[in-house]
Amino acid sequence: MLSYTEENYIKTIYKLSQGVDKEVNTNAIAETLQTKAASVSDMLRKLSSKNIIFYVKYRGVSLSPEGQRIALQIIRKHRLWEVFLVEKLHFNWDEVHEVAEELEHITSPLLVQRLDEFLDFPKTDPHGDPIPSADGILTDPVKVVAADLEVNTTGVVSGVKDTRPLFLQHLDKIGLHLGVQITVLDQIAYDKSLEIKVENNKTLVISHEVARNLLVSV
Repeated sequence: MLSYTEENYIKTIYKLSQGVDKEVNTNAIAETLQTKAASVSDMLRKLSSKNIIFYVKYRGVSLSPEGQRIALQIIRKHRLWEVFLVEKLHFNWDEVHEVAEELEHITSPLLVQRLDEFLDFPKTDPHGDPIPSADGILTDPVKVVAADLEVNTTGVVSGVKDTRPLFLQHLDKIGLHLGVQITVLDQIAYDKSLEIKVENNKTLVISHEVARNLLVSV
């Protein structure tokens, strides 16, 4: 059995390791978890003794195969609970993250299996992130950030890089949801904002900050 804190460390190490080819820095973990570097070092030694991570002082940390398995199971539970909260309890997509942070620590494999079945085996969560399978396979279709789209390119909004409530609330306000088709009409040279047309022929101008946090399938 692992504590909530241990599981949070494992999930954090997994997320920080994505897209990098080196060990995760201790300071990066401390910054993400908003704790002291000394506390991080203590926890890393504990996780290393359980063969969940590979840790060499002053070099950084990476997950062992067992650590990878645990991380993906935590992420699976988190994202399934987010789907449940949105689809069945009618939470907004900007309200579910903190609740799912609590629910992801429930350890019953049978409950997770029944939850998956009840939701009809969803592939993505309300933010467009892929849900790992029960055997730890994570399939993530290719997506690009809207800021990288060429003029006259059409795509479908399929995810977000920023899941903070303020950003999601902003997308709600301007009518950009998962599944909405957009076409880039122009990129404004001054500030790299984008003029886009959405599927109902409404035209919007979105900032570069919004565009670089909006994921699109083309």
